[in-house]
Amino acid sequence: MSIGVHNIGQGCVTCLDYDEHYILTFPNGYGRQVNALFDIFILNALSILTVPWIELGGECSINCSKTGYNASIVFHTKPFYGGKKHRITAEIFSPNDKKPFCSIEGEWNGVMYAKYTTGENAVFIDTKKMPTIKKKVRKLEDQDDFESRCLWKDVTYNLK
Repeated sequence: MSIGVHNIGQGCVTCLDYDEHYILTFPNGYGRQVNALFDIFILNALSILTVPWIELGGECSINCSKTGYNASIVFHTKPFYGGKKHRITAEIFSPNDKKPFCSIEGEWNGVMYAKYTTGENAVFIDTKKMPTIKKKVRKLEDQDDFESRCLWKDVTYNLK
């Protein structure tokens, strides 16, 4: 059992230090084994429960109009039998190039490895070793009516 969310639209991430704006699309989101609570009551004695997990799947893109660099990213869903969770592959392209100068693979919530066309292989990023950085968000009164936090403020308040 699972539930899926197809994300539409795009987002914009700004790197203030470089005055760069990145337009990106989003992967689909899946809640796997959502019947786990039901299973706990019905199948507890059989001990065949699995732990629920969140999974990302589908293709995304990241583009920077200032530099011309872009990336194509695929979030791979776990096969029904075998396979690994949270797999990702990506290709990074220089402006106007059809072939990537870097390919990335690994786990989006773990270690990703880069393979460059120069022959160099390296750890691209280890997300478990990254420091947590508090995000910067404009105050609600400074946001437009349809910006996420402003639009969902009543829902967020009631959930809290």
